[in-house]
Amino acid sequence: MQICDSNFPIGSFNHSYGMETYLRDNKIKDRSTLKEWLRVFLKNVFIYNDGLAIRIVYESLRKMDLDRIWQLDREITVSSVAVETRNGGKLVASRMIELFLQLYDVELLKDYGEKIKNKEVFGHPAIVFAIAMYSLDFSEREGIVYHMYSTVYTLIQNAVRGIPLGQKDGQLLLKEISEGFNGLYDKTKKLDYDLFGACSPGIELSQINHEVLDFRLFMS
Repeated sequence: MQICDSNFPIGSFNHSYGMETYLRDNKIKDRSTLKEWLRVFLKNVFIYNDGLAIRIVYESLRKMDLDRIWQLDREITVSSVAVETRNGGKLVASRMIELFLQLYDVELLKDYGEKIKNKEVFGHPAIVFAIAMYSLDFSEREGIVYHMYSTVYTLIQNAVRGIPLGQKDGQLLLKEISEGFNGLYDKTKKLDYDLFGACSPGIELSQINHEVLDFRLFMS
């Protein structure tokens, strides 16, 4: 519960990952339009990137194949076309490692942090989260669903500020969206590895176009 809180201080409240472009274009303007965007984001971006990445980390840790995790770090980073989104992921990952290590003694996270400092890897939030959850004996389903919850919770709280949206509407939307998490996990579990890194063109373009918005609340 603690690490999934939207107020967990890892800097994710500074990032909308393209959502703000839709706000500025008036395509997201209320609870209904935000709900549609979140569903598209989860079904067409999250499960092919963060979701599948967590699954791969779990599979690799079961085999103790750490080289696959470091390779995955590069794959998920370079597959992000938007510079802001790519850099945002690196910043959040570093903050996550720093804070997680103050809460839990996870040797692999220490190694990951050292590799980031030595510029041997880039750092990505999904990989950090997966390593932490696996080390704390959470199942693969829990690792993916909890990261999904954390991501959506943060995006909704950012929308509460950005639209603006009422806090009550935000909580109702969180419940509606979270009811589909197990179904999304089931889809993630069946994904072919060749689909890793797939992204909705509209959302990817919104992440790129965010760099040239005249007025911004978020860093990405």
